[in-house]
Amino acid sequence: MNESTRNKGSYGEELAKKFLLKKGYIILEENYQYGHGELDLIAKDGETIVFVEVKYRKSLEYGRPEYSVTKQKQAQIKKIARAWLYEREITDTECRIDVIAIYRDEKNRFNTNHYENAF
Repeated sequence: MNESTRNKGSYGEELAKKFLLKKGYIILEENYQYGHGELDLIAKDGETIVFVEVKYRKSLEYGRPEYSVTKQKQAQIKKIARAWLYEREITDTECRIDVIAIYRDEKNRFNTNHYENAF
């Protein structure tokens, strides 16, 4: 991943983090890496652990950001989430996977779509 892509991703993750904090979530971890993959954000919504995939685009030129969460990416996120739970010996807690899609519209405004329990 090149530096420009990493910076853009970090910017989107920071926007998503602020969005979740405003909603009352507690951020447990950022950028958890396992193997060749990563979970962008791990948060708590009440008693539920939430694994969050963040997709950010500067425009809709290449389509809506949430459409880039392919079946392959979904499988990878599930695998990494299971690893995170296993490493912490968490077995009896409700969990879900959310997607936060952020993009700028033609008037340079941020649009945020939060898909709870996305897959």
